[in-house]
Amino acid sequence: VEAVIERLDVKQALYARLAAVRKPGSVVSSNTSTIPLAKLMAAMPASLRPDFVITHFFNPPRYMRLLELVTGPETNANTVESITQFCDVMLGKSVIACRDTPGFIANRIGTYWIQTALVLAMEMGIEIEDADAIMGKPMGLPSTGVFGLMDLVGIDLGPHVNASLARLLPPGDAFHAMNRDMPMIGMMIDQGYTGRKGKGGFYRRSGRGAEALRETLSLKAAAGGVLEWRKTAKSDIAEVKDAKKDLKKLVGAKSVAGQYAWGVLGRVLAYAAALVPEIADDISNIDEAMRLGYTWKYGPFELIDKLGAAWVAERLGPLGIAVPPILAKLADGTFYKTVDGALMQFDSAGTYRPVRRPAGVVLLEDIKRGQKPVLTNKSASVWDISDGVLCFEFHSIMNSLDGDILSLLDKTVALVAKSYQALVIYTENLRAGPGRENFSVGANLGLAVFAANLRMWGKIEGSIKDGQKTYQALRYAPFPVIGAPAGRALGGGCEILLHCAAVQAHAESYIGLVECGVGLVPGWGGCATMLARWQTPKDAPKGPMPAVAKVFEMVSTAKVSTSAADAKDLKFLKPDDGITMNRMRVLADAKALALAKVAGYRPPEPVVLQLPGESGRVGLGMAVAEFRKKGMATAHDVTVSTHLARVLTGGDADIIDPVTESDVMALEREAFMALFRTK
Repeated sequence: VEAVIERLDVKQALYARLAAVRKPGSVVSSNTSTIPLAKLMAAMPASLRPDFVITHFFNPPRYMRLLELVTGPETNANTVESITQFCDVMLGKSVIACRDTPGFIANRIGTYWIQTALVLAMEMGIEIEDADAIMGKPMGLPSTGVFGLMDLVGIDLGPHVNASLARLLPPGDAFHAMNRDMPMIGMMIDQGYTGRKGKGGFYRRSGRGAEALRETLSLKAAAGGVLEWRKTAKSDIAEVKDAKKDLKKLVGAKSVAGQYAWGVLGRVLAYAAALVPEIADDISNIDEAMRLGYTWKYGPFELIDKLGAAWVAERLGPLGIAVPPILAKLADGTFYKTVDGALMQFDSAGTYRPVRRPAGVVLLEDIKRGQKPVLTNKSASVWDISDGVLCFEFHSIMNSLDGDILSLLDKTVALVAKSYQALVIYTENLRAGPGRENFSVGANLGLAVFAANLRMWGKIEGSIKDGQKTYQALRYAPFPVIGAPAGRALGGGCEILLHCAAVQAHAESYIGLVECGVGLVPGWGGCATMLARWQTPKDAPKGPMPAVAKVFEMVSTAKVSTSAADAKDLKFLKPDDGITMNRMRVLADAKALALAKVAGYRPPEPVVLQLPGESGRVGLGMAVAEFRKKGMATAHDVTVSTHLARVLTGGDADIIDPVTESDVMALEREAFMALFRTK
């Protein structure tokens, strides 16, 4: 992958050197975001041309799933197939084929959006806090807003991208009307205000530590040639609040905020629609590029559907914008619709055609479109994903675990044992931004706190017993249960995975037992399972203390894995658990793993532990006391750690006594209840 400076002469010189030494048939790609493929290949040696493509990654590449792939008429078909497969399966990218046009898809629309928001804010006298409040969550756009986003990616990047697009786009392109000379941007760059990587940007921190003050650049002062920051104000726009339920209440408002909102959004939606089929035939590719490349919750055509195509078209006239042909053909229809359970998309020819997924991709959202749940309640649902496999899905707030979920899990285990072959536990929120997806954040402690305030101790202990019983039913089910996490699996969410026969995790899974962070201990079997994982392997250190000390360290510090691979090192995942790089392939891989385990499946044997008892507890207590002495632990940290130590060392058990899972879970309940009663 070539990622040198965006200068054509430098790139072409490098390609000539590569052509002389590369292995025949090896693929060479450019990560350019601005230079067309045709220009890159203009002076390229003939031997390299069939194996050359553009692979435009988005930063940071670990977390941003979009990869724009640009090929040309000379590109070898095998090259296209192999690089698509590799980037999809091995790198975990959503590969979108783009035409060889300036900015491809995401940057073509995204740059226009940012520039339009900036220009109109300056023209209309909208201050930054209000502009970001309008151009953020109400529209499903990044919560940073436009100015916060520019700070994040780097203010100095903008002029280079704008200049490149201005040079390459045809004279009639709408981008030119928004590509204004901005002295403010030049002054900021010259003075080192390039965003978060510099001294600050549109937002900055003044002072240090707890006394640091967040400040915002005054656009009104900047328009007069002065860079002046002031204390950041809280935006309080009524229409922004109303837009949480109905976006039209913001973009249709006659206020200055409404005019700004529609002035930007209307232009962006019209621009995207006018680019079909220039940049892509499939509107679904454009929507996906904006969701993945700019973390929009909805792509431009999905936003038009939310507002209504006829409503949007009617309001383009006052902006001086002609209705794009594809929008005119759609009339009062929708860009997307469901036909016989299949998602269809409108095209520039005026017809509907299927939205196609890459081969091997199975999405729960597609399955749900064509059927009703097998079982359901307000917190969870169960879906038939074919071949005798059911999928259990959480849909509570942040996928937190409550009595409804435990009850439905019990019913599901009974149903699968009777009528199906396997169970996959999986949730899907593909519209969550990088690092924001939740498999489950654990037990809904708000319900327990409510019960505690009413001194309903029996109810709280009952919920702990219910959770332990349900999780044990998962572990010892007569069929394979596969956990399929993506994003955060914390507390009780982690404990579900610990009780599954196997796990097929997305690479970006963040797993951990975090209960000590809120003054509790794991209560649904997490302690027992982690002790077993650290104590029972053949290569585990001899004696009970090494495993106890390791689990104590991890649980007491609420350690969370930084990835699925890290979760294996921490033993939240087993060595033979699977890892899927591509988020869109997790469900299919989990189902395949479940089916592979069906034949001859037998649940595990109960584990018997060797724990040190009081002597081990004294050792852990000494370590905690030292932390307290150094000011590294609070008094309540000591209380929590003392209870955790009692659980992990086996309570009153002697070092020669065998300790069962049930024994440890009884200690979990005892510690959990004691801590919950602590003020």
